[in-house]
Amino acid sequence: MSETDLSVPFRRRAGSALGDKHLQEALTIATTKFIGLRRDAFDEFPEGERLRDLAREIKEATLQHLHRYVEQLIDSVERLGGHVHYATTPEEARRVVLDIAARTGARMAVKSKSMASEEIHLNEALEAAGVIPIETDLGEYIIQLAHERPSHIIAPAIHKTKGQVADLFAKELKRQVAADPEELTRIARVELRQKFLEADLGITGANFAVADTGTVVLVTNEGNGRMVTSLPRVHVAVMGVEKVVPSMTDLMVFLQILAKSATGQKLSVYTTLVRGPRRPGELEGPDEFHLVLLDNGRIRQIAGPLREALYCLRCGACLNVCPVYRQIGGHAYGYTYPGPIGILLTAMLEGPGSVKDLAHASSLCGACADACPVRIDIPKMLVELRREIHEARIAPWTERLAYGLMEKVLASPSLYRWSKPLARLLQRPFARDGRIRSVPLAFTEWTRTRDLPALAPQTFHEQWPTLK
Repeated sequence: MSETDLSVPFRRRAGSALGDKHLQEALTIATTKFIGLRRDAFDEFPEGERLRDLAREIKEATLQHLHRYVEQLIDSVERLGGHVHYATTPEEARRVVLDIAARTGARMAVKSKSMASEEIHLNEALEAAGVIPIETDLGEYIIQLAHERPSHIIAPAIHKTKGQVADLFAKELKRQVAADPEELTRIARVELRQKFLEADLGITGANFAVADTGTVVLVTNEGNGRMVTSLPRVHVAVMGVEKVVPSMTDLMVFLQILAKSATGQKLSVYTTLVRGPRRPGELEGPDEFHLVLLDNGRIRQIAGPLREALYCLRCGACLNVCPVYRQIGGHAYGYTYPGPIGILLTAMLEGPGSVKDLAHASSLCGACADACPVRIDIPKMLVELRREIHEARIAPWTERLAYGLMEKVLASPSLYRWSKPLARLLQRPFARDGRIRSVPLAFTEWTRTRDLPALAPQTFHEQWPTLK
């Protein structure tokens, strides 16, 4: 069974992840480290909370006038000699990139990490068109060798231990190597170095794009982003339209909180600002620069219930603190974007029916909202998403029946009073020592992995006269 096979029910995918001891070890080590690094970074940064509020305000103000800033970005990029393409769907985005590859005669493309290119399934399309895609981010390179998809927004191979990576390199690269991160990185560097020089096409995502200067911003830690944008003769950046920021001043706010939220760094090792193709007198850079602006349901949500999800910086902080993600990892979610924010993004891109199970894969503990650098209220939107799924009758009938009855009982004092003796009677065959360990028929799942407390012989309201 594939962990990302959507034909397999979410419950089975999650169960498989819970039984994977290597996955559990890798997730615990990585997410615990990320949590500690982020906490330390903000403890030493007293301006952090104020900048989080400011970043949220900038995101909201930008969405209110997004059409204006997108038009300004297009004008700025074209003024610098670049080309801008607007893609409404993943199919349109793939077609744009494939057309560029065909026109320029590209046979190999080196890629810097890009969730947007994962979203549109670009690698598969390139391969089908005879263009070899090479992932150059270490984590992405690892999962490409393993024929897998990313399991984390910023750490694609978070689900693998160093021992598993060493075994993978031995199998795919035909060389034995110790399970040492430095040695594994050295081997990957040697393997990839020639690819940068041979590639005709460089493909990246974009963390931000500055409207008034036409600057595309890449935030990386490995330097591969700079190789991808400077060595191939054509550079294509694929970016969600919501990544536009009005000015360089606004960009500085986001750069101060992004790395701290993602990896606990004061600033990422490489912050690369790309402004169009190479100009006369410059020694490096592409002959052509193309920016693909991807909609794929984003514009529709500006006036929709998932509007706040468009604030997301893709830092991954909410994944690291989520008790569900920390147990099942990213592949169990089944779609491109995992974790709490991933549920919302999947609903935005694929429709609410795609997350009828995932919408409940959250404890609503609020840790994700506390960690988010722009304070996205993820729990509130998950509750709204559950309501939408219920009203659209997407949820199973047993679930709708149970919650419908509960809603009526809790909304009516008289029904609530009459339901108490009936509930005590119905629980008698199943209650032992104050616990209900199993219930029959459609409600079996409620007790499959946990016990429920039995109803008390008397409610607090019934006990009150005696207590007085």
